Amino acid sequence: MHRIIFRMFVRRIYYFVGLPFLLLLASERGLFGADPQPKGREIYKQLCVKCHGKDGQGVKGKYDDALFGDWSREKLTRYIDKNMPEDAPDKCDGPDADAVARYIYDAFYSPQARARNHPARIELVRLTNRQYVNTVADLLKHFSDSDGPINSERGLRAIYCNSQNLWEKKVFERIDRQINFDFGAGRPEVEGIVSNVFSMQWRGSLLAEESGEYEIILKTPNGVRLWLNDEDEPVIDAWVASAEVNEHKTNIRLIGGRAYPLRLDYFNFKQKIASIALLWKPPHGIQQPIPTRNLSPIRVTPTFVVTTPFPPDDSSVGYERGVSISKAWDEATTEAAIETANYVVKNLDRLSRSKSVETNRATKIQSFCAEFVATAFRRPLTVEQKNVFVSSQFTKKRNVEEAMKRVVLLTLKSPRFLYLGLDNSKPNDYEVAARLSFNLWDSLPNADLWKCAVRGELHTREQANEQAKRMLSDPRARAKMQYFLHQWLQMNRAEDLSKDAKSFPGFTPEIISDLRTSLDIFLEDTVWNGASDYRKLLLADYLFLNNRLAEFYGMNTNAADDFVKVNVDDKQRSGVVTHPYLLAAFSYQKSTSPIHRGVFLTRNIVGRALKPPPMAQVFKDADFAPNLTMREKVSELTRSQSCQTCHSVINPLGFSLENFDAVGRFRKEENARPIDAASDYVTDDGKTVRFSGARDVAEFAVSSEHAQNAFIEQLFNQIVKQPMAAYGADVISRLRQSFVASGFNMQKLLVDIASISALQGIEKQTDPKKKS
Repeated sequence: MHRIIFRMFVRRIYYFVGLPFLLLLASERGLFGADPQPKGREIYKQLCVKCHGKDGQGVKGKYDDALFGDWSREKLTRYIDKNMPEDAPDKCDGPDADAVARYIYDAFYSPQARARNHPARIELVRLTNRQYVNTVADLLKHFSDSDGPINSERGLRAIYCNSQNLWEKKVFERIDRQINFDFGAGRPEVEGIVSNVFSMQWRGSLLAEESGEYEIILKTPNGVRLWLNDEDEPVIDAWVASAEVNEHKTNIRLIGGRAYPLRLDYFNFKQKIASIALLWKPPHGIQQPIPTRNLSPIRVTPTFVVTTPFPPDDSSVGYERGVSISKAWDEATTEAAIETANYVVKNLDRLSRSKSVETNRATKIQSFCAEFVATAFRRPLTVEQKNVFVSSQFTKKRNVEEAMKRVVLLTLKSPRFLYLGLDNSKPNDYEVAARLSFNLWDSLPNADLWKCAVRGELHTREQANEQAKRMLSDPRARAKMQYFLHQWLQMNRAEDLSKDAKSFPGFTPEIISDLRTSLDIFLEDTVWNGASDYRKLLLADYLFLNNRLAEFYGMNTNAADDFVKVNVDDKQRSGVVTHPYLLAAFSYQKSTSPIHRGVFLTRNIVGRALKPPPMAQVFKDADFAPNLTMREKVSELTRSQSCQTCHSVINPLGFSLENFDAVGRFRKEENARPIDAASDYVTDDGKTVRFSGARDVAEFAVSSEHAQNAFIEQLFNQIVKQPMAAYGADVISRLRQSFVASGFNMQKLLVDIASISALQGIEKQTDPKKKS
């Protein structure tokens, strides 16, 4: 009976799709009962199972790891022919090695096998730490006056007064690029200031590039007050002058990619010296006057920033995910909810647009609460939800402040706030709005997205693309892209770039800070200006330098107090591959490190997977003869066959950067011997490519489909916080085709990723005729 049914099934397939498809299906699935690799399977059972397990799961004490990787079948054959089995490599060579390699590739290594053995799925996730902080900030920002866009003008708006009291005898207004003035024993060289009794006020915004702790410093002998991200209470109040130059400091946590209101009042009353300097020490930076590029004369409203510490997110798969739930995380969400509730109560009348003397204040606050909960949940409330989260909290036993606090605590501890995708089984326009906003902003939808959802305008590809393009103009999109690029380039791991002072004199903390800024400006310029061409990231023949960097690296620049674009020799440097910050980050204190540089290039630029080494080895320079080059030392250290499994890939890439010393300066010699940066590199499909230096590596990567796919997948993972394969086997090919067709436009890639993932489970249901 079963055979009859099977024959009928085969005839139907043949009738509808033809013999070629049937043969393909038969070879893939074994429909005719034939094992596609019978010889290889049998050899695997005889020689490999004892170490790798029946299903390639690994055997404890033999080979603990499961069989996986991105090796081609040809490379597997070569490796098995030469090395396997380890205790008797001569037992499996020639045709036998080829047969078992075919079986292992088909069973464990091929993309189809990896998808079959470890199927990806879209997981239910909570807000990551970054998403939590951004979401709470925008939840409260929703009830503030709308901020105007920050334009390209930089500096702070200044008012100069010929009086101790601000606003009296105002004589001058201008934009000051920085606050770093030394008036000596005199007065400002401003027309109208006639004595050493004067005052000034600066207003505008501080632009934070990275999230983290900022130290703010004021240096002055005179009276001064500073308001930062708080319009009511100064963060520094030193209005009583000491007549001696003092440092006044405060620490403040800021979210990257945002502007914060700043106001600085200053006066001098007949003191012998007068000066004022506004400085900061940002994350990964040094103490310095706040740069012009981080000051804007445009005034914005304050942003609430949660300061409660959270345990780290899970990042075991290469990107941060909200999958780990612990007691510490639950406690952190409670503390953060309490912190937020206290802030809301303190600012209740401003947020709810009510006044304490109004008779309808309670009604206004209840309306505010309903909007607060709906905004936090990213969708309109049902009647039941409004009753549970809002109406039932306002009773005669509680005053409005207590009721308001209960609403905030209930909302921020609710799964509907903390988790993304709870209603994915029935996705609608509100869900698409939330997916788009968390994809591109790591935060909740704004008013424009909400209106689109209300009108039902978020369920086709064209609609999602239109909104995603609009959303890219928001600074939060730039901040998220910068966050991805930092992860991609491992800048978040490069905490200590210091070098041996004798070997590299002049490589100071100031140079290190400038290098990071230089790289950030390059990334910002490449993504958001011009063609947004991914290839420029790897092939650009210019750097952004200030005078200090130009002098250290022996280049010429006309920079004043900021960074300018400087052309470099394209035979020497090539985009991020040779940026001095990364070259220094992947080096030792006294020397280069081809291994660290090679691992970085392998995983992040070329996009190949590496297994953890079977046994870690520590490089000790003292173990080698002093006249050896670093290339010779690394070759000696990694010459064993077990090391060459990975180092046959790592070393050629690392050696390509040997023309750059440990601080990223170009060199032609080491130990009075010519640098040899040339190597033969074997690609993932078994082809050999000759690299003569860094430029060759960059050109190979930009033209490699494998490297392009790796960049796309890493960006997808960071943007969506889900595995790309869970969105369909064809997603990578669709994204790459669009990426190539657009001229490798990274902004277009962002839009495609955001819209494809946002419409998951919706597009086919509502628009079945739409072609991908």
